[in-house]
Amino acid sequence: MQEKRNVQIIEWEDLDKKKFYSFGVFMTMTIRAGVYPATLIRTRLQVQKGKSLYTGTFDAFFKILRSEGVRGLYRGFLVNTLTLISGQGYITTYELVRKYVSTYTSNNTVKSLVAGGSASLVAQSITVPIDVVSQHLMMQGQGGDMGRFKVNAKGVRPAEHKMTFGQTRHIIIQIFTTDGFRGFYRGYVASLLTYIPNSAVWWPFYHFYAEQLSNLAPTNCPHLLLQAMAASTITNPMDVVRARVQVEGRSSVIETFKQLIAEEGMWGMTKGLSARIISSTPTAIVMAVGYETLKKMSLRPELVDSRHW
Repeated sequence: MQEKRNVQIIEWEDLDKKKFYSFGVFMTMTIRAGVYPATLIRTRLQVQKGKSLYTGTFDAFFKILRSEGVRGLYRGFLVNTLTLISGQGYITTYELVRKYVSTYTSNNTVKSLVAGGSASLVAQSITVPIDVVSQHLMMQGQGGDMGRFKVNAKGVRPAEHKMTFGQTRHIIIQIFTTDGFRGFYRGYVASLLTYIPNSAVWWPFYHFYAEQLSNLAPTNCPHLLLQAMAASTITNPMDVVRARVQVEGRSSVIETFKQLIAEEGMWGMTKGLSARIISSTPTAIVMAVGYETLKKMSLRPELVDSRHW
């Protein structure tokens, strides 16, 4: 027997795809712009040795703001916006895999689990090269000594330092010259180990939270915060390893993990955790509250009058 739901799940075939992608890009861009400073701070904290430059999230925020200005908090942002492509690939894969799995089971948890993991696999295949470049851009400024590549490398004309895409081009050239094409996929395995479990677990919970929030029951909201924080905490050690592999040019996830433990102990696994929670929690809330709203806005016109919420 099908469980009666307060929230009717809108499936892929119900959507006007043009509206869905247009609204989706706007929503994703808005979220990214809001949490990007925390993402930059997280990356610098994860890569730095000990507390050589920053003592924590807020210390990093004020130091970057004082020395680099607001623009310093958005280093690499324009390059990072290319992940909007992977974001649309992610959500398309999620919806299509859900539809495919529906032919084998009507269990919503199973559909969400399989679709979430599959979507993350596709998205990370697109995202990792963009992340590698944008993270090297994040390391410029105060964090310049932490990365392998610099925009003011020998042979680069000073006038080009001020150009975002000039900086990006020189980072790309240095990565390709040093590591070849494989350099753009450094940390790919670590990224999969970080994001696939997180995504696979998130979506089954997502439908539960959407159901609870539809009842306007504030007492359920803390559970959403706890789930987002728990996911960030559990996957943070692999995220630290991923950042170091990509920025420092390491080739072994296991060796990077061992070296991190040897140098900084178990506390090294928590580097950048508070900044990661700050960036991931609002995203989780917006997704839980806003994704079904996005789909409602994207319903095919002939279905609007037949749906009652």
